[in-house]
Amino acid sequence: MPANFRFPRSSRDLTKTHKIAVAGVAALGAASLAFTAVPGQAQTTTTADAVAAAPAQIASAPAKEVKASVTDQLAGASVKIQQIDAKKQAAAKQKAQAAAKKAAAEAAAKRKAEAARQAKQAASRSAQRPQMQTVAASTSYGNNLDGWIRQALDIMKQHNIPGSYSGLHRNIMRESSGNPRAINNWDINAINGIPSKGLLQVIDPTFNTYHVPGTSKNIYDPVANITAAANYAAHRYGSIDNVNSAY
Repeated sequence: MPANFRFPRSSRDLTKTHKIAVAGVAALGAASLAFTAVPGQAQTTTTADAVAAAPAQIASAPAKEVKASVTDQLAGASVKIQQIDAKKQAAAKQKAQAAAKKAAAEAAAKRKAEAARQAKQAASRSAQRPQMQTVAASTSYGNNLDGWIRQALDIMKQHNIPGSYSGLHRNIMRESSGNPRAINNWDINAINGIPSKGLLQVIDPTFNTYHVPGTSKNIYDPVANITAAANYAAHRYGSIDNVNSAY
């Protein structure tokens, strides 16, 4: 607005020149406003475009961050799965080793028990033979019918073979009259080639089958002959005491 311009005091004071000046000032003001508005609009448009473009840039950053986060999570999950698998494999291996160790210990225990059982049986068998020899050596038996019967009874007792002194004596006297070298060469056994021999007239097959361990293998041995015959009678008749005739 011109520096020398002043508003008239009333409308009557407005001359033509004043009216032209006012119109010019108004036009200048409108042009100024129009000029000011255009840059403002351009500036506004430019700012809107920048704002519109900004979200795309902002949006891309979180997407990258989410992708990285998912990748990290998957990697972490993979590590955890591998750790779990490793623990399972270690546990399975430890369990298999424990089972193998237990099986080996059980097998060793069985072998040890079996070895102990066999050793016990062998010791028992070995103990039986010396025991019979010890009985015979420690006890003095006469070299006669009475001594033979008593020694035979002690051996029979060790093998749980039943029989009494009277039962043995009675059958011996009937069969051989107490002669340990007696032999029957006339009965059916003799005809068949296996004559009866010894105190209780035992044939060879019967003597060999019912021979008592720890006694002589000679069928004419008095003690061996008595014990084998008593063993045979026990199996067939229950006891030599039950025999009252040829058997």
